[in-house]
Amino acid sequence: MHATSLRRLIAAGCVALAPLLPAAASADGEVNLYTTREPGLIQPLIDAFTKETGTTVNTVFVKDGLPERVAAEGDNSPADVLMTVDVGGLVDLEDRGVTQAIQSNVLDAAVPANLRDPDGHWYTLSMRARVLYVDKALDLEDFTYEQLADPKWKGQVCIRSGQHPYNVALIAAYIAHHGEAAARTWLEGVKANLGRKAGGGDRDVARDILGGLCRVGLANSYYVGLMRSGAGGPEQVEWGDAIKVVLPTFEDGGTHVNVSGAAVALNAPNKDNAVAFLEFLVSDTAQAIYAKANFEYPVKAGATVDPIIAELGELVPDSLPLTEIAAARRTASQLVDEVGFDN
Repeated sequence: MHATSLRRLIAAGCVALAPLLPAAASADGEVNLYTTREPGLIQPLIDAFTKETGTTVNTVFVKDGLPERVAAEGDNSPADVLMTVDVGGLVDLEDRGVTQAIQSNVLDAAVPANLRDPDGHWYTLSMRARVLYVDKALDLEDFTYEQLADPKWKGQVCIRSGQHPYNVALIAAYIAHHGEAAARTWLEGVKANLGRKAGGGDRDVARDILGGLCRVGLANSYYVGLMRSGAGGPEQVEWGDAIKVVLPTFEDGGTHVNVSGAAVALNAPNKDNAVAFLEFLVSDTAQAIYAKANFEYPVKAGATVDPIIAELGELVPDSLPLTEIAAARRTASQLVDEVGFDN
């Protein structure tokens, strides 16, 4: 296939099987991005990178099965950069053997050690905190994740499915902090405190606090920005305005964060451009775009935070290495089922 045709195939987001893909030829001035993140959410970053460097970014949206797809494509894969929206996705890519270690002083300086692979296989690009949505009528300023199992909250807690990756990651962090037995007891306590069946989405927690179904609940920080900014419509503005937000911590740590991140593909035909793209994504310019476009926390210290998110207070991310959290994911998922959390 002619190189121009290949670029058209990639830009169209085709999800053809590996045997149908041609050998990928290296081309100057382009980088091929496979992403599980909706392309529209990262388009401002892509546009800024192309404007600054002249490098074209060809985007393929892969909703599910990213590691399997790249592995199936093998040596012929045109993928240069692999981007995901969850730490588990990053670790799965490395475990499947479809990433390569890179060395970059720029990335190492911008991304804290606990938020990147120690060997350089993947890097965090932005963060979202697992925060507490609170009924405004409650006099509550400080909170720990451990307190969510306190019987004082019986019938007052709302949360989405325990099997959702956001909650699996939090439970995995709890295991890493306190051990499996303590995490099981905690999960049983949180389940006993639920005001309704675990389910729905994070924004539904705010909606149900407004509706009186619960008074507190766990959800991601960036949804506050989406609600209060009006991006989700006038009804969600009302939900966002009905809550206040507390940044909880572990008793022996900081606030739990999940991350969006990226890796350079094992057989990247445009490796230099791939590394340059990742380095751009931790620049002041790109970090400000992450904050403005998606209401996420920048990973780079000192980068601009969106005003709506800044109002939530200063984020002190938990210092637990993401690799330890990822290692406990399977156990966390098993505990959710064993205690019948979603039943």
